Formats: sequence, structure tokens, C-alpha cells
Amino acid sequence: MRGLLRGSLGRSLEALEAIDRLAAAWPVACGSAMAGHGEVVGYEDGLVRIMVTDAAWLQQMRSMSEVLRRELAKIAAVAVTGIHFEVKSFARQNAEAGRSGPA
Repeated sequence: MRGLLRGSLGRSLEALEAIDRLAAAWPVACGSAMAGHGEVVGYEDGLVRIMVTDAAWLQQMRSMSEVLRRELAKIAAVAVTGIHFEVKSFARQNAEAGRSGPA
């Protein structure tokens, strides 16, 4: 079933930009639990940037980076030469919370 979903998703993403294809492929590539702790935030020259919620998830994702790279490339049909993981900083979280709060 998962293979069928991957193929179907890949075909449905063909019209999107590479970054959007990768973002849509992320939850399928890594599963919902991990996807809830990481977000595709950039893509340039084959390198995917993932923002991670904390250091524990960073370690988990890094340990699976080759599998994640391969799965993202296959599902999104985008050349992925590497993944750069970055922990979302506390300061950045506060800044984003301040921007999205009431005016």
C-alpha cells in the first residue's frame, strides 16, 4: 500500500515546483511521527534543508539521512544529493510566534 501511495503521490506532484514536491513527499518519506518534527524549508542544487524541532529529532533524522534522501528523491522525482538538518532555534520560534500573534 505504501508503495502505491508513493507512486500515486509522485505522479500528482509533477506540476509543482521542486520545493513544494519535496514538502509534500516529506511525510510519506519519513512517516507522520517524524514529519511532525521536521519541515522542508529549502532546496537548492540538490540539497534539501529540513528545519527540526529539537536535538533529539535531529539525531534521529541524521541517522536516517541516506534513507530519507533516497525516499524524497524517489517520491518527489527531484534530484536530492544531500539533506541538511537544522534545529529550529528558540529565538526563531519566539520571533515567529510574535509575528503570527494578534496585532
